[in-house]
Amino acid sequence: MKATEGKLGRVFVLRLDDGDIIPGCIEKFAYENDINAAEIILVGGVGAGEVVVGPHESDKMPPAPMMLPVDGAHEVAAVGLIAKDTTGKPILHIHGAMGRSGQTLTGCFRPGVTTWLVAEAVVIELLDVNVFRRLDTKSGFTLLDIQV
Repeated sequence: MKATEGKLGRVFVLRLDDGDIIPGCIEKFAYENDINAAEIILVGGVGAGEVVVGPHESDKMPPAPMMLPVDGAHEVAAVGLIAKDTTGKPILHIHGAMGRSGQTLTGCFRPGVTTWLVAEAVVIELLDVNVFRRLDTKSGFTLLDIQV
């Protein structure tokens, strides 16, 4: 395990509108506001797209993702961490639990889900943390790297 200590910076509250694509719209906001790292808390609705729900085989690298569709309006609660990659592009890693009609779907939003009606996000900027996302050749994922 690696760790880095930082400080809290700016705090933003975002309203995502119907059809906004998560994570893209939050990454765009981070880029436009020069956010290097931040914690994201999201509540609201999602209505379409796909989420990663695990690898098909846990012992194969790189893993082939299992994908499930978000088929209609779901309530959502999600949390994530945004950090810039080695080119300076903000990348959001966010997982959420979505519910509809007594059923729950939980997964990673990386492939993209769209807001249904409205979603609200709190962006808590993290300052003085030496983190960035780097491509891991074994997994094929852009993983968080902490420089100590």
